[in-house]
Amino acid sequence: MMRRRLSFVAPGEVELERTDRPSPDPDQLRVETTASAISSGTELLIYRGEAPERLAVDESLPALSGRFTYPLCYGYAAVGVVDEVGVDVADEWIGERVFAFNPHESHFLASPGEVFPVPDGIDTPSATLLPLVETAVNFVHDGTPRLGERVAAFGQGTVGLLTTELLSKFPLEQLIAIDPVETRRELARRLGADRAIAPAALEAQYDPESEHAGTDLAFELSGNPEALDDAIRTAGYDGRIVVGSWYGTKEATLDLGAEFHRNRITVESSQVSTVDPDLRGRWDADRRLSAAWELLADLDTESLITHREPLSNAEAAYKRLEEKADGVVTTLFEY
Repeated sequence: MMRRRLSFVAPGEVELERTDRPSPDPDQLRVETTASAISSGTELLIYRGEAPERLAVDESLPALSGRFTYPLCYGYAAVGVVDEVGVDVADEWIGERVFAFNPHESHFLASPGEVFPVPDGIDTPSATLLPLVETAVNFVHDGTPRLGERVAAFGQGTVGLLTTELLSKFPLEQLIAIDPVETRRELARRLGADRAIAPAALEAQYDPESEHAGTDLAFELSGNPEALDDAIRTAGYDGRIVVGSWYGTKEATLDLGAEFHRNRITVESSQVSTVDPDLRGRWDADRRLSAAWELLADLDTESLITHREPLSNAEAAYKRLEEKADGVVTTLFEY
């Protein structure tokens, strides 16, 4: 059996490479992948050629080395079964179902410390969403929602919907989801948003003359720099905005001359590769990942996985995501 590996080779182009299956070194194990999830935010930046070449791909993950230059193998949400181990690895690993932050490929090598056994009770499709749940946990940690606050989540892709579902567990005054796609707004309502509206409806939603005008906390998760201006316009006095989107090479030209200046609005970045410095005395990446596993068992992941494709259909899968086809949220590659 050959190894199949997805490679981004140019803007708008992906190829399927076929090579011999790798054999593990003495301290490695080999995983035969069952499914991997597309993280559409980052992967579409790579697909479009909008990821900044000067950045390292991810220095915290051994499987993701180099920089954002073509050709590039990418992905970080793989679940599979250990099918072979090196001589220094316990045979008990064989047959273990594991998660790994690994690109889209049918077989891969890793050390035992680089994979995570999937807990009983979590099915394989749901387990592929682990890093996206961890990202949502990180956003909520950075945003620190407080009792009775008015909170908005801009962008209801997979991470946006997971963030909305986590926020719905807080005793907020109001939770509003904003997305241009009606099917995603419907999902946001189902997952706990009090209201889900299109960006065009924002002006009617927030009356500047109201006693309780504006949001206390907003999450910008759409990947669209224009949504950051919307978040600023709809923020209340001393409002906080957490930017979880990665815009890549897209520039954000912000209107900082009106509400932002008068309302003392705070804009801060959030990125899952690190933990908020204020939390590092009690939280580290391992504790956050454990929390994500526990949450994953209770979250409505079935609603989020809308498309499943063999790896050979990768080109069609990315084109569908690029075209923002109605009804598309999360796509899984099945091997």
